[in-house]
Amino acid sequence: MAVFAVFQTTFLLALLSWRTYQSEALSEPLPLTPESLKVSINSTQQCLHLQWSVHSLAYHQELKMVFQIEISRFNTSNVIWVENYSTTVKWKQVLHWSWESELPLECATHFVRIRSMVDDARIPEPRSWSSWSSWEEVDEQNSLGHGTLFVFPKDKLVEEGSNVTICSISRSYQNNVSCLLEGVQMRGEQLDPNVSAFHLNNVPFIRETGTNIFCTTGRGDGTGTVLFVSKVLEEPRDFSCETPDFKTLHCTWDPGRDTGLPKRQPSQSYTLFESFSGKKILCEHKNWCNWHIAQDSQEMYNFTLTTENYLRKRGVNILFNLTHRVRPMTPFNVVFKNISDTNATMTWQVHSIGNYSTLFCQIELHGEGKVIQQHNVSIKVNGNYLLSELEPDTQYMAQVRCGDANHFWKWSEWIGKNFSTLEAAPSEAPDVWRNVKSEPGYQTVTLFWKPLSKSHANEKILFYNVVIENLDEPSKLQLHSIPAPANGTKLTLDQCSYQIHVTANNSVGTSPASVIVVSGDTGNKEVEEERVNVTEDGFSMSWKPQPGDVTGYVVEWCDHPRDLPCDLQWEKLGPNTTSTVISSDAFTPGVRYNFRIYGISTKRIAYLLEQKTGYSQELAPSDNPQVVMSNLTSHSFTLSWKDYSTESQPGFIRGYHVYLKSKEGQCHPGFEKAILPDDSVSCKYKIYNPEQKTFVVENLQPESFYEFFVTPYTSVGEGPLDAFTKVTTPDEHSHLLIRIILPTVFCVLLIMIICYLNSQWMKEKCYPDIPDPYKSSVLSLIKSKENPRLTIMSVKDCIPDAIEVINKPEGSKIQFLGSRNSLTDTEITQPAYLYLLPTEKNSSGPGPCICFENFTYNQAASNSGCCGHVPVPLEAPSQLGLLTSPENLLKVLENMNSLGEIPAGETTLNYVSQLVLPLSRDKDSLPTDPPVPALCSEYKMQMAIPLGLASPPPNEKSSVSSVTLLDQGEPHH
Repeated sequence: MAVFAVFQTTFLLALLSWRTYQSEALSEPLPLTPESLKVSINSTQQCLHLQWSVHSLAYHQELKMVFQIEISRFNTSNVIWVENYSTTVKWKQVLHWSWESELPLECATHFVRIRSMVDDARIPEPRSWSSWSSWEEVDEQNSLGHGTLFVFPKDKLVEEGSNVTICSISRSYQNNVSCLLEGVQMRGEQLDPNVSAFHLNNVPFIRETGTNIFCTTGRGDGTGTVLFVSKVLEEPRDFSCETPDFKTLHCTWDPGRDTGLPKRQPSQSYTLFESFSGKKILCEHKNWCNWHIAQDSQEMYNFTLTTENYLRKRGVNILFNLTHRVRPMTPFNVVFKNISDTNATMTWQVHSIGNYSTLFCQIELHGEGKVIQQHNVSIKVNGNYLLSELEPDTQYMAQVRCGDANHFWKWSEWIGKNFSTLEAAPSEAPDVWRNVKSEPGYQTVTLFWKPLSKSHANEKILFYNVVIENLDEPSKLQLHSIPAPANGTKLTLDQCSYQIHVTANNSVGTSPASVIVVSGDTGNKEVEEERVNVTEDGFSMSWKPQPGDVTGYVVEWCDHPRDLPCDLQWEKLGPNTTSTVISSDAFTPGVRYNFRIYGISTKRIAYLLEQKTGYSQELAPSDNPQVVMSNLTSHSFTLSWKDYSTESQPGFIRGYHVYLKSKEGQCHPGFEKAILPDDSVSCKYKIYNPEQKTFVVENLQPESFYEFFVTPYTSVGEGPLDAFTKVTTPDEHSHLLIRIILPTVFCVLLIMIICYLNSQWMKEKCYPDIPDPYKSSVLSLIKSKENPRLTIMSVKDCIPDAIEVINKPEGSKIQFLGSRNSLTDTEITQPAYLYLLPTEKNSSGPGPCICFENFTYNQAASNSGCCGHVPVPLEAPSQLGLLTSPENLLKVLENMNSLGEIPAGETTLNYVSQLVLPLSRDKDSLPTDPPVPALCSEYKMQMAIPLGLASPPPNEKSSVSSVTLLDQGEPHH
């Protein structure tokens, strides 16, 4: 016992000593500096991996510590990253930490160091950082090889929308590097003399084979890399699981878009994990997976679906009760039994689902492409249902699906089958109507009937039977069989009353008869036509109820009233109906429809009640009337268009517009200014009565120009703009002028006729023929000695005579006939004349000659006594010159035309005939004995010459005709 007490005391003392030591150790700050720091590079992930340990920890000691890590780039002073890493450190534990670099690690040298601080609550304050570890250098450029240009990262895989940094390393002296992204220049940043960085933000997906980056230097060296951009991994959608038989769970989901890249990354994988059982399977398909249900397994399931690719991982979770996720398999073995014309029994089978065998099934019956019946039924293993109220000779399709009746989750897939009911006789009488036209002695009845619907025909209609019964002689029956698909027939009947029965027939039997009565006396009275109202639904019409017994009403119309024969349509209404809306897909805008409303008496006789007309949609008039103008006066005219038909227009004609234009632009009373569609201005008069088809345009101005144009209008608008007709009003006194002008014109015509009949006499009196020189009587007095046949003179035949020239005083100046200069000369006191004297040999004096006067050139000659020559004293006979030949005479004439003026001192010319009678020198000393005409040479051409241009005096052998020069004081013509 004493020994035990001693041992217990010793143990307690030792334990107390250990606790005291531990307390003292914890209370003292220890130099816990990180040691054994190692740094490695993962080029694929562009990460720096660090590992270190703390050797100063005591045995089995655990402390919470904080480690501060610094990372520098290019040199230790360029710190780019500082991070504090907190963890619990154990004795001899190796710690790990990773850092992902934005810049590829191959492009720069990195330096790493670390220090620590105890962050344990058992260590009292103050706490301090340990000393830094030494810098660890990491440099991948030494392993690049001997190239001159490098681009990093190599074949990097990133997600769409990420930010990426590309770097280039150049070992040339001039770091002139340019990089292109898919051919587009990138802007870079110079990190050091040999390293350039290019930052790409929000990288897009371009193609599955990657995005190309290519860099070149100024020396022509080039290299590149491929950046693989993956679609962002999406979270699975619509994740769901269900069981068809409590043996297998079938899970499905929507995987979203595929992130796979053919050359770099496979498609994402899917894993299904159930947390209650701890089981996990790798799904073989990307959108579904099957999970085997163990016998007597749990009812609750908690599934996690995880999708993962190289860059990302996503997952979704679902929790459910197995009994609430039952979806039965599709039913099978559908059969139709006991099919008749209106009924059929449908049977089917379902797959067993264990103890949960009650199913809820849904049946749908389809006819003509739509659901016509829907039924629900609960079954266990086999199902059946009676389909009723079917149509004979009709094809149907019935389908069925089932679901869990206890906890409904989803329907199974549909399964269906087609069947047809049996044939039957038509179940309804044809809808029959008639059109009756009475003629003298007979009536034409046109029967119309509508084809029976498929539900009422029950089979293909083969023919229609028409039985005609004469009500006056009931024993007389007529049967007409009309083959289908005819929808009417025409009958010619007498004026008796008839009852007509129409039935439809198929291969099984005959339909009920439709009966209609045609009376010999139609009794239809004249009914005024009314306009019908139009709504969005169609033609809305109503009528007054009839006081007598009426079995119904019928409204008839034509769908295409412009077609012949008319496509007659009708609608039968009950006896209590007095309004309806008629609609049809055949109704066309701008077409006028006429409706006739009949009442049906108890004797089945139809009689007309009302007539209505209208348009489904009114349009503007399609054409304008042909206007005739009449009664044109100086102040008015009349317009008429009586042949214009308003029935064929695409709307009700409400009236007419009369347009009038005038040069003054002023509108007459009753007119108003209007702008036409061609932007021209006109005056418009509005006629509100559509039956008025004449109009008198009044208050016009006489002798004025007007234009008019007439167009109709409806509620929509007026007719098309045609050309205006032009008209000019006459003078208001024109009727008086006509009374004067007509007799005057008659008299003038009469005088012209008389003159025409006496034209020869008028010609001789008013304008005789010009004398022919060959037939002149003068020629009979002249007889040529040399050539008797020569009757007309020429210049060559003229032999000039002597010319006597008399000077006039100096200083005077005259104008020749051919000049336009004004006459300026000194006063002339005495005129001078030039004589042409005959100088024949041995002639003592001038002999008498025949004289021809020329009054055109010498007016004064008309007052002279002999040929118009006025005697003047001959002061200078010595100045007489000769024209020795006709050639000299022509030269003289040419000089006269060129000179224009005769200088002072020369004598003017007096133009007379070449055959003249010389006079004495003094006017007072006229010869007492008149000269006797002597035989002279033939008549020579008349001419005039200036005296100064005469040739020298003639010799004895020459002879000159006498020429008298014009006096300067005489007028020149």
